Amino acid sequence: MKLMQLYASLKSELQAIEDQMALAVTSDLPILSETSLHLLKAGGKRIRPVLVLLAGKFGDYSLETLKKVAVPLELIHMATLVHDDVIDDADTRRGQLTVKSKWDNRIAMFTGDYIYAKALTVVTELDKPRIHQILSGTIVQVCIGEMEQIRDFFNVDQSVRNYLRRIRRKTALLIAISCQLGAIATGAPAKVSNALYRFGYNLGMNFQIMDDLLDLCGTEKAIGKPPGSDLRQGNITLPVLYALQEDAIRDRLLGEIEAIKVADGRSDSTAAVKLVRSSKGIKEAERMADRYIAKALQALDSLPDIPARRNLTDIARFVAKRSY
Repeated sequence: MKLMQLYASLKSELQAIEDQMALAVTSDLPILSETSLHLLKAGGKRIRPVLVLLAGKFGDYSLETLKKVAVPLELIHMATLVHDDVIDDADTRRGQLTVKSKWDNRIAMFTGDYIYAKALTVVTELDKPRIHQILSGTIVQVCIGEMEQIRDFFNVDQSVRNYLRRIRRKTALLIAISCQLGAIATGAPAKVSNALYRFGYNLGMNFQIMDDLLDLCGTEKAIGKPPGSDLRQGNITLPVLYALQEDAIRDRLLGEIEAIKVADGRSDSTAAVKLVRSSKGIKEAERMADRYIAKALQALDSLPDIPARRNLTDIARFVAKRSY
């Protein structure tokens, strides 16, 4: 309920960000507008814009300034989703047809590139070089994380450390800088923006681990895609890595993963999902996620005791317990 109240209190600001995103991706070329707006209209948690707005409350709050941070960050996230759906050959996203499914791979790739470019166009309206440096550096890291994921498809010998480094780049950094840049944009002290970065980083690590757990334990209705989608795409996530450490099921799980690989993703992953669910991998991954959320909450301790800090606490607790 606290989170619903938070979103309700930010309704006008979030709508302004939504409107600005739609305006940013609208093109003179009708098909480019249609494809770019397709995912936008499907909605989403908008966790990054919310974090930007809350971080801005630790400085000289200005919606006009914060829009120029929140819009690019969410557009960059959207661009990665469009590209991901091509790589993963995904037909649905948030219960809707993906761009690549409704149109084709070529249209989807250029749509993602276009959204990336429009994101950078928006942020150039801010005369703050430090924000540009952080954002561009993060985009580089996100791309490296995406390439690492492709490299490690069906790699059952990768380490937990490799997995954590990959999700740091692919997911956590964008959430971390959502908090950091919201503070920097509004002139908050460096101590505050640094603490917010640590909060966002640990929140982002928890967020991705929870996503990976939900892919195995959630329902298609709740998560918007069939359970086990990661395995069918060859994405070996944390619960699977932990499950593979169990001698009692390792050989059977390796066999199921190999069958999925040989079938080029067309094989049923039900048996593999059942094996992971029956292992200690789920609990071990949950414990790892809990450690990250504890670090996120700890990072808030040094921040001024204002309502935004309590809002961030509520977000962290929701992310840690979410079922979608």
